[in-house]
Amino acid sequence: MTLTRKSFLGMAGAAAMAMGIGAPASAQEVTLSLHQFLPAQANVPVQILDVWADKVEADSGGRIKIDRYPGMQLGGRPPELMDQAIDGVADIVWTVVGYTPGRYPTTEVFELPFMMTESGAGPASHALWDMFETHMKDGEFKDLKILGTWVHGPGMLHTNKEVKSPSDMEGLKIRGGSRLVNSFLEELSATPVGMPVPAVPEALSKGVIDGTTIPWEVTAALKVPELVSNHTEFDGVSLYTLTFVLAMNKPRFESLPADLQKIIDDNSGMEFSVFAGTTQEAADGPARQLAVDRGNNIVTVSGADIDAWKAAAEPIYAGWVADMESKGIDGQALIDEARALIEKHSN
Repeated sequence: MTLTRKSFLGMAGAAAMAMGIGAPASAQEVTLSLHQFLPAQANVPVQILDVWADKVEADSGGRIKIDRYPGMQLGGRPPELMDQAIDGVADIVWTVVGYTPGRYPTTEVFELPFMMTESGAGPASHALWDMFETHMKDGEFKDLKILGTWVHGPGMLHTNKEVKSPSDMEGLKIRGGSRLVNSFLEELSATPVGMPVPAVPEALSKGVIDGTTIPWEVTAALKVPELVSNHTEFDGVSLYTLTFVLAMNKPRFESLPADLQKIIDDNSGMEFSVFAGTTQEAADGPARQLAVDRGNNIVTVSGADIDAWKAAAEPIYAGWVADMESKGIDGQALIDEARALIEKHSN
């Protein structure tokens, strides 16, 4: 299933008309805070979070107001966002699940190397939402009201030297976005450096790291193509991807009037998750073009050359399955289910 920005924007059109949008707004009843770690002008806030928040406000006829706090303006660090939502420091947060390593283990199945196929973030996000409802909603996410779950487009490498083969990674200090990405970097004989996305530009400029793993879309906001001139992408596959959630404080949601709860629910869930994943991936192309325009060196690993990278990833799968087994989770079953759902939603 492919959900476009236009179709998502139209989803609540009939409801908005029924609410009398355009008529004098009802008195505002609820103000919610939305806290996240990226600058306000980055792709995700502009193209996804603001779109979602604007729709909720419009569909409520002005009864809901969502105050947006980008760049950790409410305080704390990105890894604290989940707890901020649980504790009510913020009503709603958007964050990378992997910023809290091992805390939400089931989501990690989508972060395994090369798990996301060439069909991209839309089918993978749909699969993630399906598995959230089946395995996570009443499990590891039971303390939160999850509004959306999705993945970004193909993860790749941005480095200060050319990287073509796994051996080129030896000795490089690379920022990894999650526990599994860091494990894969170690398998490639690189040194993983954990840090949230906003810290990447300074770390690159000061030589603290030699490169970073991020998708194309966020490179523009971080000015990565100005800081390194080599980029390694993979033809038809994704080196990795990360999972995201838009999460709400559960008591806050439950305190809302039933009709306002319904407005939030109507704008959340599977369709929103697919919209978010496809929208985030769609921003890859324009960001990639900025690197092209600068004359940067873009390496595209393809064909049999990808096999060496996949071979290096095999121990990550084995280790993850064993780790899940130690937690009483059937990791191989999750891998099989994720792959089947991605294939199902790719058709």
